[in-house]
Amino acid sequence: MTTIWIILILYMIINLGIGIYSRTKISNSSDYLLAGRRIGVLLTAGTLAATEIGGGSSVGVAAKAYGSWGLSAGWYVTSAGLGIILVSFIAPRLRRAMATTVPEIIGRRFGPSSHIVTLVLSFLANLALAGVQITASATIINVLTGLSQNVAIILSGVVLVFYTVIGGMWSVTITDIIHFIVVLVGFTIAIPFAIHSAGGWGHVVSLLPPGQLGFTKVGWKTIIGLILMYFMTFSTGQEAVQRYFAAKDERTAVWGSILCGVLMALYSFVPAILGLVALAIFPHIDPNNAVATVATKLTPSLIAGLVMAAVISCTLSAGSGDLLGAATVFVKDIYQHYFRPDMTDEQITKFSKSAVLVFGIIAIIISLGSKQIIPMLVFAFTMRSAGPFAAFIFGLTWKKSTKNAGIWSIMIGSIVGFYWEYLNEPYGIMGIVVGAVASSLSFLIVVAIEKALGHPDAPPAIPE
Repeated sequence: MTTIWIILILYMIINLGIGIYSRTKISNSSDYLLAGRRIGVLLTAGTLAATEIGGGSSVGVAAKAYGSWGLSAGWYVTSAGLGIILVSFIAPRLRRAMATTVPEIIGRRFGPSSHIVTLVLSFLANLALAGVQITASATIINVLTGLSQNVAIILSGVVLVFYTVIGGMWSVTITDIIHFIVVLVGFTIAIPFAIHSAGGWGHVVSLLPPGQLGFTKVGWKTIIGLILMYFMTFSTGQEAVQRYFAAKDERTAVWGSILCGVLMALYSFVPAILGLVALAIFPHIDPNNAVATVATKLTPSLIAGLVMAAVISCTLSAGSGDLLGAATVFVKDIYQHYFRPDMTDEQITKFSKSAVLVFGIIAIIISLGSKQIIPMLVFAFTMRSAGPFAAFIFGLTWKKSTKNAGIWSIMIGSIVGFYWEYLNEPYGIMGIVVGAVASSLSFLIVVAIEKALGHPDAPPAIPE
């Protein structure tokens, strides 16, 4: 256990050191919020992958594999990789927009009403997602130290907030590369050690419930739904889109997105296998503790330390992106847009840091109240994407879009998505998918009606 602690402490010191170093690269608000819009292909791919491989894609996938999904839980991350590859088709338009937030683009295209509704949904979703990452970190601290989950959540949140406040997007981007390498290496090399200590793969399989090794046990309907969900949430999620805004040019945004998808697919089934090993050897633990239990009980201390550092990497990357996203939306789309349009660049940077601190505290409170991972992820994805999806995509790509189509599609899609989740997703179809379909249909119907009535188009969002 001492070795594990040494590795974790050193890893945290390295990350904090990078955060402090990154402060030297921040001279304006663009540097703090968008890394100066000059990150390359590898940095774009790495920061996207590290941001999206968070608690849900590591601790959450292992928990699902431990439960009803079995090996097919790996599709949760494979689908994310495919979803972000689909985003590459609109990545040039995202970068070309020269925007800072998702609500900013929707506001340009569809006016104040659409802007206000979207910024509220985006802001709240990012806070919820930050809470999820804090919960994922807390599960590791809980297993390692025996501290209560509430205390572990507070400790995790404090580290996450401090780390994010220090360096902004530059700090996040640089450390994301380190995080992703640690995640990929740590989880992958843990598998052979864990299987060997468990008595071999044959012994593990013999202890698993029937059907747990089904590659598509979760069902194609869920797999396709996950791909659609991730395309929708990555194309409208502030923490993801902010990375495309930060790319140095359109080509970088495209290839960074494609490379990210490939990297995520390579990693996807690794945590699922660890979850299966946990189920076979430790059948009565909390599913959220599957990764930590396997690492500490079945692998050497050095490997266990890497795995624990990998999980902390996931949550640091995803959580910092979510917090920075929430702060960016609040500062740019609420405070500056509606209350202080005369803010200086220095004031924007300082206010952004204060916003990260305040929203970090709120995220800790959310984590204390929920203590869930994947259910909260899906809820947040539905919140930010079900309604705004059609307005954002059509607004970027279709000149014939109209203002009323924007606000009606956002409202109808959000209401339908939330109601579908309230009904516990009948027929196994996700609320975000149903909401986005309703959003798209209502958008097209309103455009058709407005065209028939001779109403003008909305102004273009992107320079031609």
